[in-house]
This record gives sequence, structure tokens and C-alpha cells, in this order.
Amino acid sequence: MHFEHLIQINDPDNPLQEFLSREQLWQGLWQRVEQPEIFLPGLESCQILERSEDAILRHLNFGNAHIHDKVTFAVQEWLQFAIDAGDDHAGGVLRITLEEPDAQSLFLRFNYQTTLSQEGENARYAEYVESAYVESDLETVRVIRRLMAEDGRQ
Repeated sequence: MHFEHLIQINDPDNPLQEFLSREQLWQGLWQRVEQPEIFLPGLESCQILERSEDAILRHLNFGNAHIHDKVTFAVQEWLQFAIDAGDDHAGGVLRITLEEPDAQSLFLRFNYQTTLSQEGENARYAEYVESAYVESDLETVRVIRRLMAEDGRQ
């Protein structure tokens, strides 16, 4: 399955929405790498196994499910989470890209690649999964906004 969507972070037509800079948005996304428990319901712990200049290998413990992933990135440009296929997960890739078409507009593009088929009897289930991805991604943005607001108060 391939699924992609955009979330608008800064809307110049909405004065009630708190403006986030590219740096703040990146800082929030980086928290999703370093402290994923804040973002992923059910995640009991995350162990960073290895770090390099442009990648982090992690072990995610969801209790009954254990997942290994590799996070690659280009600072303030994109993050990619590649989940190894295993007994607990079919594997897949999520790429989050920061897009800034002008100084007042900022977006996150979420691009999912999984082994789930979108055809035939799986079509309805795929729609459900897509909806869950969107809700999870909206929650990610809400958490980032909360973290940045808390950071601004300190």
C-alpha cells in the first residue's frame, strides 16, 4: 500500500493558530525519534541500539510486540522510519518531509509504504488503516505543538 497526505502546520489565514518555525517543527519531530513514547500509544519503551551521523537503530517494546526500526534523516528536511519485517510486524516505511513553499507556509508530508494490499477484499481495511494513519499524524502535530508551547514557557 502506498498512502500519502499533507498536514498544514502554518496557515497565514488563521491568526489563532500558533506559528511554528521550521526549527521548532524539526525539534518536535526529533522528539518522536528520541522519545517515541510521547507519540506512540502503547509503546512501553524504546532502546536506541546504534547511532551514526545520519541513522539511528531502535528497538521498540510494545509489550507483546517488539519492533526494530531504522530512522534515517536529513536535518530539517525529512525523517524516514523503516520497520523491519518480523513476527510482530509486516514491515514498512514512513517518510515525513518538511515542505515550506513560502516563508508563511509550512507543511508536513507523510508518505507510507507497506505490504498491505489496497485491492479486492482488503480495500475496506486499507481505508481504515489510512484513516488511522491520518489521525496518528494529526496527533503527532498536536503533541509537537504542546511540546513547543511548554518549551516556550520554560
